[in-house]
Amino acid sequence: MKKLLFIAALFAVNELNAQINYAISAIPDSLKANVSVVKRYQKVQFEVNDIDRTSKKVHEIVSVFSESGRGELYFRQYIDKYQSVEDIEINLYDANGQIQGKYRKKDLQTVAVGSNLIDDNLLLYFAVPATKYPVTVEYKYEVKTKGSLFYPSFNIILPGESVQHSEFTASIAKPLQLRYKLRNTDLKPEIKEDDKFKTYKWTAKNLSAFRYEEGSIHEGSSYPMVQLAPTQFKHDDYKGDISSWSSFGTYFYNLFKDQDKLPSQKVEFFKTLTQNAQSDREKAALIYKYMQDNFRYVSIQLGIGGFVPFSATFTDEKKYGDCKALTNYMLAALKSIGIKSYAADINAGTNGVVVDADFPAVFANHVILCIPMQKDTVWLECTSKTAEFGVLGSFTENRKAVLLTEKGGILVSTPKSKAEDNLYSCNTEIDLQADANGKINQQIYTSGEYLQIMQYLLNEKNEKLKEFAVFNMGLKQPDVLSMSPKVAGNARHYEVNASYEKIPEFVAGSKMFLAPRIYKFWSKKLPKAENRKMDYYFDHPFILSDTTRYNIPKEFTVDALPKSKNIECEYATFTSSYTFDEASSSVISTAKLVLKEHRIPAQKYADVKKFFDEVLSDDSQRVVVKK
Repeated sequence: MKKLLFIAALFAVNELNAQINYAISAIPDSLKANVSVVKRYQKVQFEVNDIDRTSKKVHEIVSVFSESGRGELYFRQYIDKYQSVEDIEINLYDANGQIQGKYRKKDLQTVAVGSNLIDDNLLLYFAVPATKYPVTVEYKYEVKTKGSLFYPSFNIILPGESVQHSEFTASIAKPLQLRYKLRNTDLKPEIKEDDKFKTYKWTAKNLSAFRYEEGSIHEGSSYPMVQLAPTQFKHDDYKGDISSWSSFGTYFYNLFKDQDKLPSQKVEFFKTLTQNAQSDREKAALIYKYMQDNFRYVSIQLGIGGFVPFSATFTDEKKYGDCKALTNYMLAALKSIGIKSYAADINAGTNGVVVDADFPAVFANHVILCIPMQKDTVWLECTSKTAEFGVLGSFTENRKAVLLTEKGGILVSTPKSKAEDNLYSCNTEIDLQADANGKINQQIYTSGEYLQIMQYLLNEKNEKLKEFAVFNMGLKQPDVLSMSPKVAGNARHYEVNASYEKIPEFVAGSKMFLAPRIYKFWSKKLPKAENRKMDYYFDHPFILSDTTRYNIPKEFTVDALPKSKNIECEYATFTSSYTFDEASSSVISTAKLVLKEHRIPAQKYADVKKFFDEVLSDDSQRVVVKK
């Protein structure tokens, strides 16, 4: 019987291959326009055989038209003790559909994932050796998983890609249940049942490509897809329920349970450390500072998918941990002095995928700490040595997180920063000599996101500082540069000193043409606005301000000053001014740019694009002085 089934399956595969014309000429012209990739054929069969066993079979044929689609020529599949890959087959065809290469599992590389200190994840990897375009690649493989926590998504179409035929089937063994959510699509499934399985099938055909819009965010928020999730599941030896955020939190809370115990001598240490503090907030700040000064972050991916933190005792002994371990340690330290806090699962990353309050699913890639207090709530990023106390930053701010509590998961919002929270303020004095050389002194004040960026420079060598000043701060290339930090309140204050053989942009006869500032105040050119369909995202709101004083030689005077500007749109404001102080022989320029919101709706984007183009033009003006 098994032999007959094998022969039938082999006949079906051969029949399919006979039907497929791999030549590029076989693709309808309507699917070739504005593409880097054409998904010729895709069949994904996802099957949940039991609460602890799933499999995914993939057969995919993709034609790649340009270098921008080269990502489709890389096979990548993660493996670990829960997940294995069976019978990989990769075939390469030229533009005429002629076979150019056949590759099997033995041809793939197995590499460790990332740079983690401890990790049991591996990556099966293969770069298909295509030398010119267009080419077609065919993948056939099966992934088997011990467990049922992670369900794949059906990503229907991505920017720069057209779809000829794609189908995704999910067969769920009874009495287990499938939950799914349609995102940016109304593609309903065909549903069938038999005695053992309930099967859902989605089919997409002849979808023309759409263009990627720079500044839009991830496919989970912007592109057509079907998200899948279980209700009951098992991962390793742990069973759980993910039908609600409450049950989600209960499962992960139990993984943290009993990991927060510290040695008695450490408890006494924290009591002594905080004994003179006047409030719980001050106590928490003292412990946070201690942890930042004495512990380091390392990525550790062991146990059940890296979900269980190392104990607080282990972390205390080793003085390192990943996000779970360091958060758990901070939680334990606070608990030792009577302050209640909660670990919180969150999807980290600037402008990361938004969590759906109505669709509980595994979404997190990070853990942070929440400390509810009488008047406010304090959020802590426990992996950072430089973050300000109570400031998350764009990595985790302004999104949903799940508090892991003894009563279950609670979906809450993390704080949203305002423009004044992210400040970059620069005061520059430039001593310009008659032969065009000169020296500058800059005082830079930062907070929020800019503080985080600047603090990375604390231990860098001078050459690295010079490179950062030019490429990140936009400073005109100096001949000599020094940069030193100074502490000023809650902001980091830096002093920059530099010298130049030539400060003007150019010299013509007795005239010098000077940039309004010695650095690029704003240098980002926003993408075009025509036919914008998706919202545009900055990293965060901000305030940039500058005062620049050119001290020009006494024998020079001002020949021309740039025009001052005062412009605004719904989401931003900009002002600049230019004056000449004859008594001190100084040209003084000021500028201030405020971005109030980081997300710009698509229908408002054209106005914002026009606004920032005008801001850019201010830097192109010139101060002209003459002898």
